[in-house]
Amino acid sequence: MLAIRPIRPSDNEILAKIIRQCFHDFNAPTVGTVYEDPTTDDLFSLFQNEKSMLWVAEWNKEVVGCCGIFPSASLPSRYVELVKFYLSADVRGKGIGRALMMKSIESAIEFGYSKIYIESLPEFDTAVSFYKKSGFVQLKKPIGNSSHSGCNIWMIKKLQ
Repeated sequence: MLAIRPIRPSDNEILAKIIRQCFHDFNAPTVGTVYEDPTTDDLFSLFQNEKSMLWVAEWNKEVVGCCGIFPSASLPSRYVELVKFYLSADVRGKGIGRALMMKSIESAIEFGYSKIYIESLPEFDTAVSFYKKSGFVQLKKPIGNSSHSGCNIWMIKKLQ
């Protein structure tokens, strides 16, 4: 049974573990990424920022992943970044990621954003393919300054 809900303080530790484990699962570089970002250990506090939201997925009452939106530094007006989109290995391919992304996109629209931006890595090729199928278009350079210099795939999607 799937439940999607806002982040709670008690989610911080398990979400940090899930996020960092994804880097190991896909042999992705950790330097200049969310892996090293100190905010990864206190996502609840980070998402108290105005016009941001982090959704948490529970599968059979167990926290299995997250996805959210955050108005990252120096993004143009009405742009928001899709962030912290990670799932435990045992629930990938079950539609949970799609549900999390759709909930995050709904939040972006409710907050009045017009475009949603993503940064990723080639090692997360399954996710990048999913983004493309979801209407994201690849860019040649980053927008704004997310502080994750290790990412080298940038994508954007126009919201309705």
